[in-house]
Amino acid sequence: MSADRMTDRISNRILRWLAPSLLAAAVACAGTPVDRATTASPSASRPTDSPSTSAAIEIPPLRGPYDWTIDPDHFVSTVDNPYFPLVPGTVLIYEGNSGGEREVVTIRVTHATEEILGVTCIVVRDTVKVAGEVKEDTFDWYAQDVDGNVWYMGEDTKEYEDGEVTTTEGSWGAGVNGALPGVIMPAHPEIGLAYTQEHYAGEAEDKGMIVALGEHVTVPFGSFEEVVVTEDWTPLDPKVREHKFYAPSVGVVFEEIVRGGEGVLRLVEVRSQA
Repeated sequence: MSADRMTDRISNRILRWLAPSLLAAAVACAGTPVDRATTASPSASRPTDSPSTSAAIEIPPLRGPYDWTIDPDHFVSTVDNPYFPLVPGTVLIYEGNSGGEREVVTIRVTHATEEILGVTCIVVRDTVKVAGEVKEDTFDWYAQDVDGNVWYMGEDTKEYEDGEVTTTEGSWGAGVNGALPGVIMPAHPEIGLAYTQEHYAGEAEDKGMIVALGEHVTVPFGSFEEVVVTEDWTPLDPKVREHKFYAPSVGVVFEEIVRGGEGVLRLVEVRSQA
């Protein structure tokens, strides 16, 4: 997978989650995470390697072993984590730039569901346009456990050129060909907490780490307090790093590639559809 392809994949992926009222801003940089940390505190800079957020549910560790399982009885039918709420019918519009051209990302939280590993998932559609042409169209599947962790269960993605599908690279589904679900937003974010977001060896291996809490962000859609900032990356292209800003009761409102490329997206509009 090329560096350009991986940069585009990271830039386009994260705007696939949210709900009504949102934000934006600037970035602070975090160092390369270390795999082992026994505690996390506001001054921590290392991720937690075995990040159990409660006695009931453990979220996937940063560097394996890649052998975790999930119990459908530990999941609920809605996604209402305050930093990653998914309200069906919500449409969010983001604007930014990609390679010097205007990029528009439209996120639709659909009313559709998909059953994966016995878990009912909410389907979110993410459409990326660059210079007015569709470049990527993806259906993502999310679910929430009883503790409030939001799990990423897979994606069906297509890239386009001149209206034709050029690749479905990056598509995966939990439980298929050894792919494992990961966590997109922990129930209890703590600085230094790191986790696997998805694991399909050689295809989809995104990681995340909480790097800031209590931030203030302003985007075209509004200003927000108590923002959580994550740093996301993949071992498949470790030179690229991205920061994402999550507002309470909203979700992602701003994202920026901070290493290994260029690209920003800001929330500009939110509306509801039946």
